[in-house]
Amino acid sequence: MHRAFIFLILLSAFSPAQTHKSAPRAQTPSPVDQAEAAIDKQSWPDAESLLKDATAKDPKDYRAWFDLGFVYTSEEKTAEAADAYRHSVDAKPDIFESNLNLGISLAKLGSPDAAKYLAAATTLKPVSHPDASYYAAWLSLGHALGPQHAQQAAEAFQQAAKFKPKDPEPHLSAAQLYEQMKDATSAEREYKTVLTLDPNSKEAVTGLANIYLLSKQLPEAETMLRKVLAADPAHSNAQLQLARVLAAENKDDEAAQAYDTVLNLLPNDAEAHRSAAEFYFAAKKFDLAAAQFALLVRAKPDDAVLHQFYGNALLRLHKNADAEQEQLLAIKLNPKLAEAYNDLAFAAAENKDYALSIKALDARAQFYPENQGTYFLRATNYDNLRDVKQAVVYYKQFLAVADGKHPDQEWQARHRLIALDPSLRK
Repeated sequence: MHRAFIFLILLSAFSPAQTHKSAPRAQTPSPVDQAEAAIDKQSWPDAESLLKDATAKDPKDYRAWFDLGFVYTSEEKTAEAADAYRHSVDAKPDIFESNLNLGISLAKLGSPDAAKYLAAATTLKPVSHPDASYYAAWLSLGHALGPQHAQQAAEAFQQAAKFKPKDPEPHLSAAQLYEQMKDATSAEREYKTVLTLDPNSKEAVTGLANIYLLSKQLPEAETMLRKVLAADPAHSNAQLQLARVLAAENKDDEAAQAYDTVLNLLPNDAEAHRSAAEFYFAAKKFDLAAAQFALLVRAKPDDAVLHQFYGNALLRLHKNADAEQEQLLAIKLNPKLAEAYNDLAFAAAENKDYALSIKALDARAQFYPENQGTYFLRATNYDNLRDVKQAVVYYKQFLAVADGKHPDQEWQARHRLIALDPSLRK
């Protein structure tokens, strides 16, 4: 799971008292001094009132605007906070904390201007705690730049790591960025760095597992996921990924157990049910697959593909009438779903609805070329309809391409040709 921005945490580090540390207060407290005293007591309404008066009297008072931005942030009024910080920066552009907090607020609002102010903050001098301050600025800049400016974002995370070399956060952020960019090599490097700093990082282990799974390094993926689950057996995402890995490794029994666990952990999760259904189908556990697809189609009755999959599972269970209805529904929902025509052709033939089977084969032919299976099915459909001429044509076409790969059907085709075409009896 992609880690969220840590902006709210960062904001608390840059309070008015720290930002204006070098500014001594007058013997008679000004409205801004009074407001900062109210801020110290978390009396937000009193501070807001005093600061609004102060900024109305002096629109260039950068200190009052900054304090007002801090109050709005504490009240979770992000848009108002950004506006106040912007006034503070306009009044005095060379304040690190004002630029940082403005950039953070804009990033929370999704504004593309966020990176501009965060980048400016990295060039300015903080009032206090320079390492922590620059770390916050560079890390926030990396998040604000994001995948849209991936190279610059990666460089920002590298800069952040310099100020806190033992903190895994910049490396984790970089790894997740590289993973989004499909740069598996860089992502793997950064995730491994995270694990050297924090061997118990679930995010890093899960990230590495994802990379190994995508790159088909299945044993490595399994090792990583088992490490996650050893520490947290209820980690549903890791359990689902492990089930998929075991299935890909053809460890069907272990995969089936893993999917049982997944479905207990995620009883209402459509992705988990679909993944389980597809595994059961591939493992020829058609009764279990049909049960999962039945749940899915009830949850999403307008999903044509789900109906097609469900119908296919029913067909394998020889529930042909139900299979036919599911394929007809799939086609109604999506007339361009070629696989549904294919399955409908076989289901209809099993239901002795040979004319419908032929219609389905004709529709299928608009999407896929004919093959041994469709030639043979056409032949038997026409044979059952007593259309001798067409049956002979398709039995011959089937035999022309069968190439000895379907001995039972080839034997049947030859004997039916002899029965249907007297000229072949010689």
